[in-house]
Amino acid sequence: MSRLIAEPKILPGRTAAPVVARAMPSNDAMAGCPVHELRAKLRRSGLRPTRQRVALGWLLFAKGDRHITAERLYEEATGSRVAISLATVYNTLHQFTEAGLLREISVDGSKTYFDTNTSRHHHFLIEETNQLVDIPDELVDVVCIPVVPEGMEIASVDVVVRLRRKA
Repeated sequence: MSRLIAEPKILPGRTAAPVVARAMPSNDAMAGCPVHELRAKLRRSGLRPTRQRVALGWLLFAKGDRHITAERLYEEATGSRVAISLATVYNTLHQFTEAGLLREISVDGSKTYFDTNTSRHHHFLIEETNQLVDIPDELVDVVCIPVVPEGMEIASVDVVVRLRRKA
């Protein structure tokens, strides 16, 4: 359903010109539109839905839960003809992480993955392929956590179980 919006503009010293009403889609008409929902998701997270954020968000979230590196997302973006730099991809991924839309997972300090599944869970890392696989939180029992230094608190505990094929 659309609603009509009339926007009269009267200049000083002039009489009103005929008003042309234009149809604007209502929120109900946009319900179910993936791009509209992505823009709303960004706004709810405090991010302005810029063209680049929407394009990267579409690539990230349209395929369900996934683990991706900045380099791989950059390849997907350029393959989809999104004009974007690798630095912008990194910046956007970090903005999405800070907004709670992604979870950052560092492996060995040299490889960083971004996870679209932000629920509490852990990971298997398959060493041969560098593939991450989710482990439900309830299947990992962390029983002993050291005392944290004064003035610090635990933000989260991430368990990465490294796997390799048997010899």
